[in-house]
Amino acid sequence: MNLKHVNILLADDDADDCHIFEQALKDFPAITNLTTIDNGEKLMKHLLNTSALPDVVFLDFNMPCKNGLECLKEIKHNKNLKHLPVILYSTSAEKVIVDLLFDNGAHYFIRKFAQFSTFKKTIQQALTLVTQNNNLTAKREHFMLITENNFPIKEL
Repeated sequence: MNLKHVNILLADDDADDCHIFEQALKDFPAITNLTTIDNGEKLMKHLLNTSALPDVVFLDFNMPCKNGLECLKEIKHNKNLKHLPVILYSTSAEKVIVDLLFDNGAHYFIRKFAQFSTFKKTIQQALTLVTQNNNLTAKREHFMLITENNFPIKEL
């Protein structure tokens, strides 16, 4: 992955969240190209039919048609896609869900934040980690990215 230019594919059905995500990339120290898709079925069709795969995929956990977990499983079970770094994010951070995402091959998990500054720092942290770590999956203890004002994983 080229640190000077990062192609990002974002799958999120909420237009406001897509706009916030785009704004979070403004100060990232690399050129970013953001493509957005509004549901899981469209995401998978795009990934399976494109000749130019993204450098990283961000998936909202709760999407229509196919949710983030279903997409993650399809990506990680496809020989042409399984190398893609996939970062899931959601408003919920239930331990059972976070563990399930880790066990199915997600690289990182990010909890959506009420504060834009915290969300921005976390998105930039995720991109930095993915670009600097050659797409290696995080260890379990580093899987959920945390910046200040973040809440711990909720135990059930």
